[in-house]
Amino acid sequence: MKASAFLYPWDVVGDPGAASRLAGLGVQQVTLASAYHSTRALTPRHPGSRIVTAEHAAVLYPPGAARWAGRGLRPYGQSWVAGEDPWAEAAETLAGAGLEVHSWVVLAHNSRMGGEHPETSVVNAYGDRYPWAPCIAQPAVHAYLVDLAAEAAARPGASGTELESCGWYGFAHLHAHDKVSGVALGDAAQYLMSLCFCADCRAGYGSVGLDGEELRGAVRRALEPVWAGSGSGEQGWGGVEKLLGEGLADATLRWRTKVARGLAEAAVAAVRGAAPGPGFQVLLHADPASYRTGANVGTDPAHILSTADGVVLPCTGGDAAREAVLGPFAGLSGVLAANFNVVSGMGGSPGTLERDAAHAASLGANELRLYHAGLASGPDLEAVTAALPALGGG
Repeated sequence: MKASAFLYPWDVVGDPGAASRLAGLGVQQVTLASAYHSTRALTPRHPGSRIVTAEHAAVLYPPGAARWAGRGLRPYGQSWVAGEDPWAEAAETLAGAGLEVHSWVVLAHNSRMGGEHPETSVVNAYGDRYPWAPCIAQPAVHAYLVDLAAEAAARPGASGTELESCGWYGFAHLHAHDKVSGVALGDAAQYLMSLCFCADCRAGYGSVGLDGEELRGAVRRALEPVWAGSGSGEQGWGGVEKLLGEGLADATLRWRTKVARGLAEAAVAAVRGAAPGPGFQVLLHADPASYRTGANVGTDPAHILSTADGVVLPCTGGDAAREAVLGPFAGLSGVLAANFNVVSGMGGSPGTLERDAAHAASLGANELRLYHAGLASGPDLEAVTAALPALGGG
């Protein structure tokens, strides 16, 4: 199985040994961030730093002046990695070590945009804005994300891309100093808390026979038992229908699915239009549960594999979790990349990678993704190096 490790440009820039260490893992590819959200990242092997603080969502290359001239929504530059184009510098170094390089593009996850342009954010049923979650139903947001996908994906030196958050973002967010666990929300309640009620979404609900204000009231009533301590653990789409009612739930999903499909189709088409050739691979980070939001966006397996070349699927966890994610893709043609967290301190299990990846392969996975080579400890990377030869990844 072809294996690729995720990496940030700052893991490579300024570290002469980074590329050879990566090649020594046994991977054939690196998925290198070109547009990323804010983060605080450890750099345990870098000779010049131990912590990188990416203060806001940014591109890790110089954005094209002509593309973004005069536009209110445009990508932010960065100041935490040295050099004019750290993505290109890192990509060239990695390619010099014999590694294939794909870009890694985070789209609908941008807290700075939400802070500076609050009108772009998802608005929940209570009127609260989610600044980290741009509403993809808004035409200006859609246009920005499509152009960002094209520019950030088809960087010189990239032979493919992976688009993360290419769809709805919502309530769930790995946010600084989160204080949201006082009520344990199941994914059904999280769906209701992720429904957007901005002007564009209220109009969109009308297109599927719903009154936006009536729906807002229904969502708030459905969530009252959750805040009172009952119903918070409802799971799955059946749980959404139980909380909101089958008719209302299905109508909201029809609207949101239409919007998400439109973004995915437009973004993939824009990337292919900007790509250097027909062999440029386009994958989307995805979840087969179409109502889910976040980095791995909810999607319909058949639709997404008719749109993109394949998907990257979250496969960390037990057998049942992998079966739930990979099962809906059975019999479909395309790249199915099983993504495994290999950072023990972040919940990964590099020691069981060989066994877990073999299980994913038995369910149809045909590539591996390893999150994250720059963040993992030395022992974690040793476990990856030991596992890959048995998987055909080294």
